[in-house]
Amino acid sequence: MVKKNFKNKKILVMGLGLHGGGVGAAKFFCAQDANVLVTDLKSREQLQESIKKLHGLKIRYVLGRHEKADFLWPDLIIKNPDVANTSPYLEIARKNNVLIETDISLFFKLSEAFIIGVTGTKGKSTTASLIYHILKQHRPIGIGKVFLAGNIGVSPLELLPKLKKDDKVVLELSSFALEDLTQSPNMAVITNILPDHLNRYASMAEYIEAKKIIFKNQKKGGVLILNADDPVVKGFAKESTAEVFFFSTKERPKEISLSGFKPLGDHNLSNLLAAVKVAVALKIPPKVIERALSNFKGIPSRQEFIREVNGVKYFNDTTSTMPDATIAASRVFLENFPNSRLILICGGQNKGLEYNELAKIIRERIDELIMLPGTASDKIKEELRDYTRTHEVFSMQKAVKKAKELSRKGDIVILSPGAASFNLFKNEFDRGKQFVQAVKKIPKKT
Repeated sequence: MVKKNFKNKKILVMGLGLHGGGVGAAKFFCAQDANVLVTDLKSREQLQESIKKLHGLKIRYVLGRHEKADFLWPDLIIKNPDVANTSPYLEIARKNNVLIETDISLFFKLSEAFIIGVTGTKGKSTTASLIYHILKQHRPIGIGKVFLAGNIGVSPLELLPKLKKDDKVVLELSSFALEDLTQSPNMAVITNILPDHLNRYASMAEYIEAKKIIFKNQKKGGVLILNADDPVVKGFAKESTAEVFFFSTKERPKEISLSGFKPLGDHNLSNLLAAVKVAVALKIPPKVIERALSNFKGIPSRQEFIREVNGVKYFNDTTSTMPDATIAASRVFLENFPNSRLILICGGQNKGLEYNELAKIIRERIDELIMLPGTASDKIKEELRDYTRTHEVFSMQKAVKKAKELSRKGDIVILSPGAASFNLFKNEFDRGKQFVQAVKKIPKKT
């Protein structure tokens, strides 16, 4: 339900982006008959996919640059969470008393629905999707609908016109999105905390503080669900005024069978247990939970099986944008395919992280390493000076071609970059898309 009327208001969307948030915000304000201006440092060509989705809407664009005057013009700025609050253009707006929000922060202020927020360094997309999947299958009379939005690629603003008070919204929330919130979800879930985004945050402590926002402003009756296996996350319980529940891979729920759950790896077990804890807290019957777990197929781009061709299996794990995620993925495949050689495609841009542990795994357990260019790749190469099975390539097509040349029947090829994508690709999903396209073009031997 939309309470505020934005008709004829001047709205500046700062950062259209390629993940859907800016597009959703622009659509929402156009539907409200607002005057919408979109500005982005990326060019029209770089943003063409997003602009296509806005075709026919009355929007003015300023692309490839920002203009100071545009930040004095609006009644409201909706900034992309990726835009740092230290932006000089936002400072211009603040000095002139222009209101600044993100699509997430505005949603919290306008929505009356029950919000389940999920954050964490790893696993938040899978956990949020699992929660949504379970809740969708529990629809007794009088229970509202359930929606999935946030960092997963859907702006929650698009949901506002159709939301009712008894609906539930599952929001995946990045640390960037949390920075701008002055409210917290009714139910908050934290999967884990690991070093990440240290190119944006001055320290690990600052990154942790951003994550804490998900529960810091919870009201009476709020619920906080924490990973007891993560000492940092477990410690948040002392700072919370909400009702706290823990999940742990060392303690399985007795009343619910997990045998039907198919995705691989201990990290996915942890994600499952977080989602189950949410479902139990919401009093969803065990049989409904079990049925949902058994037919959950995972989500694209996360250790996603793409194809087996000529006896070689190819997996897309493009959303591994940090070394810890690639380490976890490597262990999953080594455990589940112990007799297979593992060919890893990795590399890209560094986010201020260290790569010595990943290098150790590569040296000891990876049979062939195919490296995409970037500052993270340079760090990995520094750590692997005496490792002789590295193959450097400069495009995804060449990476897949090299993997095909190096592989033999029974091998596993996995794209798990352990780094950001923005030097070669539009984003990590574009990187994964190019991998999938190249793999699908591999001819079968006759």
